[in-house]
Amino acid sequence: MSQAAPAPASPLTPRSAAGPALRGGLWLAQGLLAFIYLWAASMKLGQSPAELGAMMPWVTQTPESFVRFIGLVDLAAGLGLVLPALTRIAPRLTIAAALGSTALQVCAMVFHLSRGEAMVVPMNVVMLALSLFVAWGRTRKAPIAPRG
Repeated sequence: MSQAAPAPASPLTPRSAAGPALRGGLWLAQGLLAFIYLWAASMKLGQSPAELGAMMPWVTQTPESFVRFIGLVDLAAGLGLVLPALTRIAPRLTIAAALGSTALQVCAMVFHLSRGEAMVVPMNVVMLALSLFVAWGRTRKAPIAPRG
């Protein structure tokens, strides 16, 4: 009895058993995280501390260089979560960005809790969960093959 040969893997999902729902969910999570990080980066890099302080009280109580640094980290996370995967140029960088985002959210939770700002932690928890989902999915279930 002969068995049919398996269908060739798409270049975007090598050796992947992930279905379209999982792949779509990963892209949705990556896009949502990228949007949030790029929005946050534009705020932290493009506004004065006084303007930002109206939305983020911690900004007026920390050095401006720290706020700008976090803005650059947000920018790197936002770009890193989508560009390598979209272009298929070094797509493993998407996984690195997801892991970096995970570390960033853990640090943000510690920072906000230490300042008594527990009301913002649920957002950090959601972003942490999305980051872990992207890291897991792009590592184990739906990796993206590099161009070539």
